Amino acid sequence: MSLTSGSAKAAGIRDAEIEHTIRTYVSPLLRAAGIDEQDFGLHVVNDKALNAFVARGQRIFVTTGLLMAAERPSQIIGVMAHEIGHITGGHLARLEGALDDARTQALIGQLVGIALGVLSKDGGVGAASSAAGTGVAIKNLMKFTRTQERSADQVAVNLLDQTRTSARGLLEFFELLQDQELLVRSRQDDYVVTHPLTRNRLEFVRNHVAKSPYSDNKLPTVLQAMHDRMVAKLKGFINPPSQTLYEFKADDPSVMARYARAVAYFRDSRLNLALPIIDGLIAEAPDDAYFHELRGQILFENGKVKDALPSYQKAVDLRPRQPLLRVGLAHAQIELGQKDLIPVALRNLQQAIRYDRYMPLSWRLAATAYGRNGDLGMSALALAEHNLLSGRNLDAEGQANKAQRLLKANTPGWLRAQDIANTAERARKKAQNR
Repeated sequence: MSLTSGSAKAAGIRDAEIEHTIRTYVSPLLRAAGIDEQDFGLHVVNDKALNAFVARGQRIFVTTGLLMAAERPSQIIGVMAHEIGHITGGHLARLEGALDDARTQALIGQLVGIALGVLSKDGGVGAASSAAGTGVAIKNLMKFTRTQERSADQVAVNLLDQTRTSARGLLEFFELLQDQELLVRSRQDDYVVTHPLTRNRLEFVRNHVAKSPYSDNKLPTVLQAMHDRMVAKLKGFINPPSQTLYEFKADDPSVMARYARAVAYFRDSRLNLALPIIDGLIAEAPDDAYFHELRGQILFENGKVKDALPSYQKAVDLRPRQPLLRVGLAHAQIELGQKDLIPVALRNLQQAIRYDRYMPLSWRLAATAYGRNGDLGMSALALAEHNLLSGRNLDAEGQANKAQRLLKANTPGWLRAQDIANTAERARKKAQNR
């Protein structure tokens, strides 16, 4: 797991297993909605509040608080169906127009700030506590009208029916928030503030559950297992180790409990306790890429880079299309400092970028690999990409101009550097004129 620590407003988590789990939930809904999965962005915000919202086009942001509060995957699926309803209804664009009319563009600035904060920063390994101020900013983000909420609810239950999925999860989530409407604003969870929950909306979903032929359908048991592991991993990385070890007792033999304890011991620098647990999990599930990834991370973070390499490699071999796993492997290969591993690391990074080009860390590592290979033009171009994604427009412009001087004119790399320089210059000037 890695944390993209944004400004004071937001912190984003990147983790291959967690993203895979949520995308597994969402994929049938996206297909039913006619949304290409490659055009869909998923971002996990490290905040204890219960919230999810749409921003910057077809991007859904969901908080760790919501993920950890959900007892069943059906609850998250219901929330995601609702958010997809906002995407298909074009509600974000309408909201921006309303804000323009009301001359409250500052709210959009906060929206973009949080979205960029989650998208832009590099991820180091490990997780950190929630950044202060996220909840306050999110509360001012998207005060959707009740009409838009009802519309999104309608789309949600339609999508759930199309995928033959029970809407009980969505109803359970609404019931969880029902009492929030009675609290003063400062004590309400963010989801209630940004998605006003009314009695009519609750009754609408309840009536749908009563009438839908799919309300008693059960999700595959594997989804619950994936959910339990996701929650265990999040709690292990986000909560204090002492809290995790208290919640997941040493005599609990479940996969969920052992997974959480392994992470807690790792974060508590007790390698002698973390490794035997993860080794036991691997012995039971040798083809589980995410167990191997965690083993690699534990070793890497404790300075045992050479020992971490086989675990990272095994994870990639098992799931070669997971960009985050390839970035982890490439990072270890580069850190090992062996000249023969640099071209291999670069190939892994190029593959990772092919699957997800919006990961700043992959570009920063690529810059290092290109530099060690003596390709200074491509190194400058990779740094330009890194800085552009990180919101450092002046640095992006400078590196892009350097790349243009070093690369052959009119080659794909040179043309891309030109595009970055122009984009960064426009963004920088726009920011100066605000």
